[in-house]
Amino acid sequence: MNNELDEQIKQIVENLMRIHPLLTKNLNRSIRSKTNLNPGSLFILGLLKRAGMLTMSEIGCKLSMPKPHVTAQIDRLIAEGMVERMFDPNDRRTINIQLTDKGQTDFTQIKLDVSEEIRSKLQSIDANKIQELLDASNKVKEILTEVMIDNNNCVK
Repeated sequence: MNNELDEQIKQIVENLMRIHPLLTKNLNRSIRSKTNLNPGSLFILGLLKRAGMLTMSEIGCKLSMPKPHVTAQIDRLIAEGMVERMFDPNDRRTINIQLTDKGQTDFTQIKLDVSEEIRSKLQSIDANKIQELLDASNKVKEILTEVMIDNNNCVK
C-alpha cells in the first residue's frame, strides 16, 4: 500500500472514531429520554421491522450479538409485549421472532421522537451545510454498508 493511501485510511479511521462517540452520546441520551429500552433492544426492533420474522441465530448474526445476549434482549421485549416467539410450522425446533402490533407502534413512535430531537439540532445549520451533510452521510452509509456488513457468515 502506498504512503498516501495509508495516510488517507488512517484519517478515515480517525474521523470515524471521532464521529462515533458524538453520535452515540446524543442518540443514547435521546433514546433514554424517550423509552426504558436499551439501544440493543432498539437495534433488534429495527432489524425485525426491516426483515420481518427472524430466528434468534439470525438476529445474533446480523447484529453481531452473542446468542445469550440476544435471548436476554428478546425476553425483555417479550415481557414488554413488543415481540413474540413463533414456532416454525415446518420445523418445531426453529423458533422465529417477530414484532407484535405494539412493538411496531412503539418502535415507530420512539424512532419518530428521536428523529425529531436530532432534526431540531440540525435546523440550526445553514442550507449549504445541510446539503453537504446529506451528501456526505449518504456516501458514508453507502460505503460502510458495502465494506462493513458481512451477512455471508449468517447461517439461515
